[in-house]
Amino acid sequence: MVDVSGKKESLRVAVARGEVAMAAETMARIKAGSVAKGDVLAVAQVAGIMAAKQTWQLVPMCHPLFLDSVDLSFSPDDRRNVLEIEARVSTTGKTGVEMEALTAVTMAALTVYDMCKAIDREMVIGHIRLVEKTGGKSGRYQRKGEGE
Repeated sequence: MVDVSGKKESLRVAVARGEVAMAAETMARIKAGSVAKGDVLAVAQVAGIMAAKQTWQLVPMCHPLFLDSVDLSFSPDDRRNVLEIEARVSTTGKTGVEMEALTAVTMAALTVYDMCKAIDREMVIGHIRLVEKTGGKSGRYQRKGEGE
């Protein structure tokens, strides 16, 4: 692990996004709440939050962090039959929360897949990326083409 003992604490925020492509019928069933395993988006939200809190146990070189906030949002894109997932994570600490945000998006996407796989095994999880991060010595990063 990187030694962060000499770093100053600051507010650190990271935003990550990803998506799950699926059949139109699958998207319709998620939106209607008619998936047999339950409310897909509610369960995926909880899974993403839990994953962010456990990132240090999943990614070997991550520091355990006290997270101030983890928020997940879901945006169905009916034109492309894609469920867009966004995680926003914040902490006041000595190291950033990029990995926590990326882990939250990934686990939320995996949860969507798990809950819908009985009706759509063709789903594709992808385009998981860091969109923005603020705080710390390196300051602000904003991915080009990903305006807030």
